[in-house]
Amino acid sequence: MQKFYILLIFFSYNITFCQHKLDSILQLENKISNEKFLELVFSLNFEQAVLNPKKLLKLSKKATDIAVLIKNDSLIAKSYRLQSLAYHYTSSYELSIENTIKAAKIFENNNDIDNYAFSYIELGWRLKYIDIIKALEYMNKGILTLEVNNPKAKNLVEGYNNYGTLKLLNNEKDSALYFHNKSLKLAKSINDQIGIPFAYSNIANIYLKQSEYTNAKKYLDSAFHIRKKRKDFYGITDSYLYYGDLFYHKKEFQKAITDYKKALILSKNNNYFPLKKYALELLYKSYDSLNDYRNSLKYFKEFSKMKDSINNVSKINKINELQIKFDTSNKEKKIIEQQLTIKNRNLYAILLASALLILAIIFFSVYQRDELKKKQLQKEIDLKDALSKIKTQNRLQEQRLRISRDLHDNIGSQLTFIISSIDNLKYISKDANQKLKDKLSTISSFTGDTIHQLRDTIWAMNKSEITAEDLHARILSFIEKAKIATQNIEFLVDFNINKSETFTSLEGMNLFRVIQEAINNTIKYANASKIEINLNKKQNTFEISIIDNGIGFDIKTVNLGNGLSNIEKRISEINGKVQIISKKEKGTEIKILITSNFINNN
Repeated sequence: MQKFYILLIFFSYNITFCQHKLDSILQLENKISNEKFLELVFSLNFEQAVLNPKKLLKLSKKATDIAVLIKNDSLIAKSYRLQSLAYHYTSSYELSIENTIKAAKIFENNNDIDNYAFSYIELGWRLKYIDIIKALEYMNKGILTLEVNNPKAKNLVEGYNNYGTLKLLNNEKDSALYFHNKSLKLAKSINDQIGIPFAYSNIANIYLKQSEYTNAKKYLDSAFHIRKKRKDFYGITDSYLYYGDLFYHKKEFQKAITDYKKALILSKNNNYFPLKKYALELLYKSYDSLNDYRNSLKYFKEFSKMKDSINNVSKINKINELQIKFDTSNKEKKIIEQQLTIKNRNLYAILLASALLILAIIFFSVYQRDELKKKQLQKEIDLKDALSKIKTQNRLQEQRLRISRDLHDNIGSQLTFIISSIDNLKYISKDANQKLKDKLSTISSFTGDTIHQLRDTIWAMNKSEITAEDLHARILSFIEKAKIATQNIEFLVDFNINKSETFTSLEGMNLFRVIQEAINNTIKYANASKIEINLNKKQNTFEISIIDNGIGFDIKTVNLGNGLSNIEKRISEINGKVQIISKKEKGTEIKILITSNFINNN
């Protein structure tokens, strides 16, 4: 903290200098030529511009007036962009979006492709919490235009970074990581010292969401080092918030509070409205997690004053909730003190009873000592055998993990790239015939299905054994997806086995694939309105039934297709049996039987 305050003093000096620059430009109005005034306004870098959004708004409006006066469309558009930035950092989102759109139209009319494309990137960013689908659409349009026109554009670094953040908001983590890495690569190639740490921080955020804390901290440290070296006030504030998030996710709330407070001080000094709001929100949540309701209430009240979308009713309710928690905490302390007084009266009786109990335990221990010595030798033998098995299992598990990582990092990222490329092709080929679009959609859908199957395989490979509960959850997840694709089919699942029972990874994966294959076949061919999936264990036999009320078929006359053949092959691999019962117009039942020899009971 001492180093932080020394750093803060240094920043305060620089902040004063930067604010003086904003003030000096304002004071120079009418004292210098219009062209020189506009040149000074548009020369402001990002850190200087966002240092005081209110003064920036005043400057940008004056710039607009002058640009209109001298009838320079390009400068009018740039002034609208500055107004959009100022409105964004004062949380006037509607006005921010309005000015971004104004700028985009002018850039488009002037055929200024780079600025036109970047306006769409900005527009996507402004819309991220309002309409994520539109935000992704605009962002993609801007990125594609820049990639074609100027693939080394500095604005493209910000575009990739922001697009990755939108993908993460849309819960597309693989795509998010792909675009953040793309941003980092481009930023390094053009030595963009602002874009590089932003990419580091965004990559760290994805690792944070995946609870990979070591990787997250490595990237956060890289970002912080660059920002500190550059004296990037906004970036350093942003880094402290990410450090706070790291500790918050690790439930180290006291450490999180330390970093959030550093960010709060810097954001207050610099008038970084969104960062200040976020710091206050996480401070009250951190204190609430520590049951420190006094401080939680303090920061929540300050946060509520800033939160532009909260209504008075919810604000009052939240404050009342925190006050109730605080009051309850005080009452609980009084109750605890009263209970301690009562307990002290009985202390000597408890001590006496404890002493007698200890004596009884000692006598009992002496009696059992000889028995324990006999058992100890057997335990040592068992332990050696167990350690040998554990070492073997660990080696196998390491191999599984290595293979699954390779699948995820190489094939998974490549498939994600294919989907992204197909989406880009669909956009680029918007005037192509419908047959080509349908083909692209089919390839994209097939690739998406392949990713899901790859994830299922990685799920099985990451485990040396799969519990019945894991299998049940996986089946339910698949059925939920099937419901979306087939809205006219009713699914019923009856799960009547001990959830702690386990299968080997091969058994679990084969059972899941068989159920998946059976359901897919029913959806495609059976014309059913209801599908039942029953999981039972009767005596020594584990039984799975997939029953439909479809059109059925004649077992004797129908040639079994690849689907049913695959089912029989997979079940035979785990020494099970398959029974297929079907009658025309009455439906089909696929029954899978596995003896308990292949099920591990916990």
